[in-house]
Amino acid sequence: MRSLNDSTRGRVLFGGDYNPEQWPEEVWPEDVRLMREAGVNSVTLGVFSWARIEPRPGARDFGWLDRLMELMAGAGIGVVLATPTASPPPWLGARHPETLPRDEDGRTVWWGSRQQFCPSSPVYRRYAAALTEDLALRYAGHPALRMWHINNEYCTHCWCDGTAEHFRRWLRERHGSLDALNESWGTAFWSQRYDRWEEIIPPRRAQYMRNPGQVLDFRRFTSDALLECYAAERDIVLRHTPDTPVTSNFMPLWSGQDAWRWAEEEDVVSVDIYPDPKDPLGGQYNAMLGDMTRSQARGPWVLMEQAAGPVNWRGVNHPKPRGLNRLWSLQSVARGADAVCYFQWRQSRQGAEKFHSGMLTHAGEEGRTFQEIKRIGADLARLSPEVTGSQVKAEIAVLHDWDSWWADQQDGRPSSRLEYPGIVRAWHRALWESNLPVDFARPDHDLSGYRLVVVPHLYLLGDPAIANLTGYVRDGGTLVSGFLTGVADPDDRVRAGGMDGRLRDLFGIRTVHEWWPLDAGESVECDGFRASLWSEELELSTGESVAAYRSGELAGSPAVVRDGRAWYVSTLPEPEALRGLLARIAEGAGITPTLQGLPAGVEAVRRGALLFLLNHSPKAVTVPVPGAYHEVLDDRPVDGPVELDRYGVAVLREVTP
Repeated sequence: MRSLNDSTRGRVLFGGDYNPEQWPEEVWPEDVRLMREAGVNSVTLGVFSWARIEPRPGARDFGWLDRLMELMAGAGIGVVLATPTASPPPWLGARHPETLPRDEDGRTVWWGSRQQFCPSSPVYRRYAAALTEDLALRYAGHPALRMWHINNEYCTHCWCDGTAEHFRRWLRERHGSLDALNESWGTAFWSQRYDRWEEIIPPRRAQYMRNPGQVLDFRRFTSDALLECYAAERDIVLRHTPDTPVTSNFMPLWSGQDAWRWAEEEDVVSVDIYPDPKDPLGGQYNAMLGDMTRSQARGPWVLMEQAAGPVNWRGVNHPKPRGLNRLWSLQSVARGADAVCYFQWRQSRQGAEKFHSGMLTHAGEEGRTFQEIKRIGADLARLSPEVTGSQVKAEIAVLHDWDSWWADQQDGRPSSRLEYPGIVRAWHRALWESNLPVDFARPDHDLSGYRLVVVPHLYLLGDPAIANLTGYVRDGGTLVSGFLTGVADPDDRVRAGGMDGRLRDLFGIRTVHEWWPLDAGESVECDGFRASLWSEELELSTGESVAAYRSGELAGSPAVVRDGRAWYVSTLPEPEALRGLLARIAEGAGITPTLQGLPAGVEAVRRGALLFLLNHSPKAVTVPVPGAYHEVLDDRPVDGPVELDRYGVAVLREVTP
């Protein structure tokens, strides 16, 4: 496996997407001067340059890219070289309309933006492969090359006839026979039985609700079809540069890719994270995605994109207050990032993203944003020797699964208000606010290294996952699960009893009589707390009612259940109550917070030998710290409380007597 540490050469990568083709060539030396001033040591080139490299079919114009690669090498700035296949040039769609994707209504998605390709199109794949081949051949062994970046934010969906043929091939491989497919999809319902493979199409617009099994398989297929595109380009560049690591940037918590499966195909796992500066829990969102990406990488990861200031795609695009960019950047490092990068280096003056911030904004080098970028670059240079390659250790695993998410999104559920990412975020928030470090894991992963496993909500669970969870508790682990978990099997077939019998036995539940979803604005009173979104009518067998419903139709019924080391929470407690419950369960499992007695809004994270203190409050705070430390960023001794400015950060190394 080609490693990130070999690529970074012991440094935290700092930089971002560089799109010099948008600027006159005389600007390039000025860019390099300012990059060096800011401490930039890495740029991503070529992400959207297909039309520049191949202005017409088969033509090649590498001269400008040759000069840039030499310019970067001379300045000591490494290049993450992208295959520019995310945004085909207009000539491809005009000459080969079969490469253009079609939506669920069969309408063509035209060129004029980006990602206008059908991942199943042989013609698209052929042109993408030819360009990738020439790119890899030309720059193999170049001294500036540090890493390959395949495509960009894979997010294309297509329902065209070519996709239908590809889907049918995928289904043959998955199910083997039409009888098995009909059984898996439950086609006895609504007279949907298929007699010939040619009758099967993608789940296009239909008169009413579509077959859930078909929709679930199509989501699986789409993730796999995109992965085929990635793997084809990856294999080409590795033939020419077998020692250069390869990545493709994930979008944050996006449903279109099974990132667990994708991560297994990457040398380096990277992600784009854009918290909303107006979100009071933006830091928690940033932390959650860092934890998730680190877990997919099983170690250090790359923050491939973030915004230095405002983005351009929200209804109202707020800038980051002074200090927030630095706080979130160093928070990512605390949670395992060995690269802090941005979209993009120089803010565009034209095009759809001209109001999306850059490291160098329209205000220029005297602007506040660039001055803050320089400070971040200096911080990362100081941290690099002590943090690169080091690990974040967690004793808690939060389970997350794309199959369950895909099944959970479909129509015809008890409540359309169940929003999977929001539920995961609520449970992660409770642990984050208690300064309890977590990893994420798939439900069939090896969980033996964790004291506590947390399942916010997994509607769909296969037999191996259920055996894994029950075995984990049997072997001495502590498990806490949220509502509507273990309801369906991998075919989205509801299990007898409304929850798998093995899980009911685990939690001491005899029967789930009814699911009782709650309306917007509706809540229920429970022992010691209020809850919202969901409730369930449970009858217990061996389980103990830890908290009961005290209002509504379920008054007197158990809300939180415990059977030994297995806990079940049948509703969504208010944030303070969920935080208290999970902290209690963690303490019972022998887990202590990273640091106790912290002011509200202060996060403590240990990475390797370093303790990061991060103030998410717009007010200065004083943090009590036991023991003697050395502050790495300011290079000074610390023996007593640490003063943190608004959005301030301290990085401490313990001093042993």
